[in-house]
Amino acid sequence: MANSELRVAPRTVLGKKVKALRRSGVTPANVYGHKIDSLALQAPTVELTHVLRGLGRNALIDLRVEGEAKPRTVVVRGLDRDPVTGRLLHVDFFEVSMTERMKAEVPVVLTGTSPAVSDFQGVLLQMIETISVEALPGDIPPEFQADVSVLAELESSLHVRDLHIDETKIHVLTDPDVVVARVAAPRLAAAEEEEAAAAAAAAAEEGAPAAEAPAEGPKAEEGE
Repeated sequence: MANSELRVAPRTVLGKKVKALRRSGVTPANVYGHKIDSLALQAPTVELTHVLRGLGRNALIDLRVEGEAKPRTVVVRGLDRDPVTGRLLHVDFFEVSMTERMKAEVPVVLTGTSPAVSDFQGVLLQMIETISVEALPGDIPPEFQADVSVLAELESSLHVRDLHIDETKIHVLTDPDVVVARVAAPRLAAAEEEEAAAAAAAAAEEGAPAAEAPAEGPKAEEGE
C-alpha cells in the first residue's frame, strides 16, 4: 500500500504570530528525528486535515518539503487540537529510516464474540489499549486484533502471548503475560465498577483528579 503524501513548506513564522498563520488557513508543524535537526514547517489546513483523516496509527507519510529533492518518510507523533472546537493547531512529525527499527505503540482491537459473554452473561473487559513493539517502520501494523471467541468460560483471559504476531519481523516489548482481555462474572464486574467509583470519589474529595486522560499530543511550544 502506497504511503500517503503531504506537501509542506519551511516555516519562518514562530511564536505567537502563528495565530495569524492559522487564521489564514495554514497549520504550523515540525519534523524531527534521530540525528536530524528539527525543522519548522507549515501546511495548508484543508490538505493536512484530509491526509490525517482516517490515517491509522503509525501510518507512513511521504512528506514533500518545498525546496527538497526527496520526500521524507515520517509518522505522526503528536497532534495539538483546540480543546473546545477540536480545530487542528499543530502537528509533530517524526522522520524514520526504513532500514532502522523503531519503537511504537500499536492499538489492540477486540474481535469476535466471547461464549462466556453470550452464554453466561459475563462482562468482557479490555485490559490494555496498546502493545509496545519494535520493528522496521514498514513492518509495524496499524493494529493488532485479539479474537475473544476463545474466551468460553467466566474469568478466562487472553494474554499478549496469545495474539498472532509475526515475531520474525516484530519484537514485542510488552510482557507476554500481560492480560489483553478477560471475561468477568457479572457480580465481580459490578463490584469492580463500584470500587473504581469509590476510589474516584475519594480522590475528588481530596482535591486530586481520579485519573488523567492522556494528551493527544505535545502542546505547541511558545516558539513553535
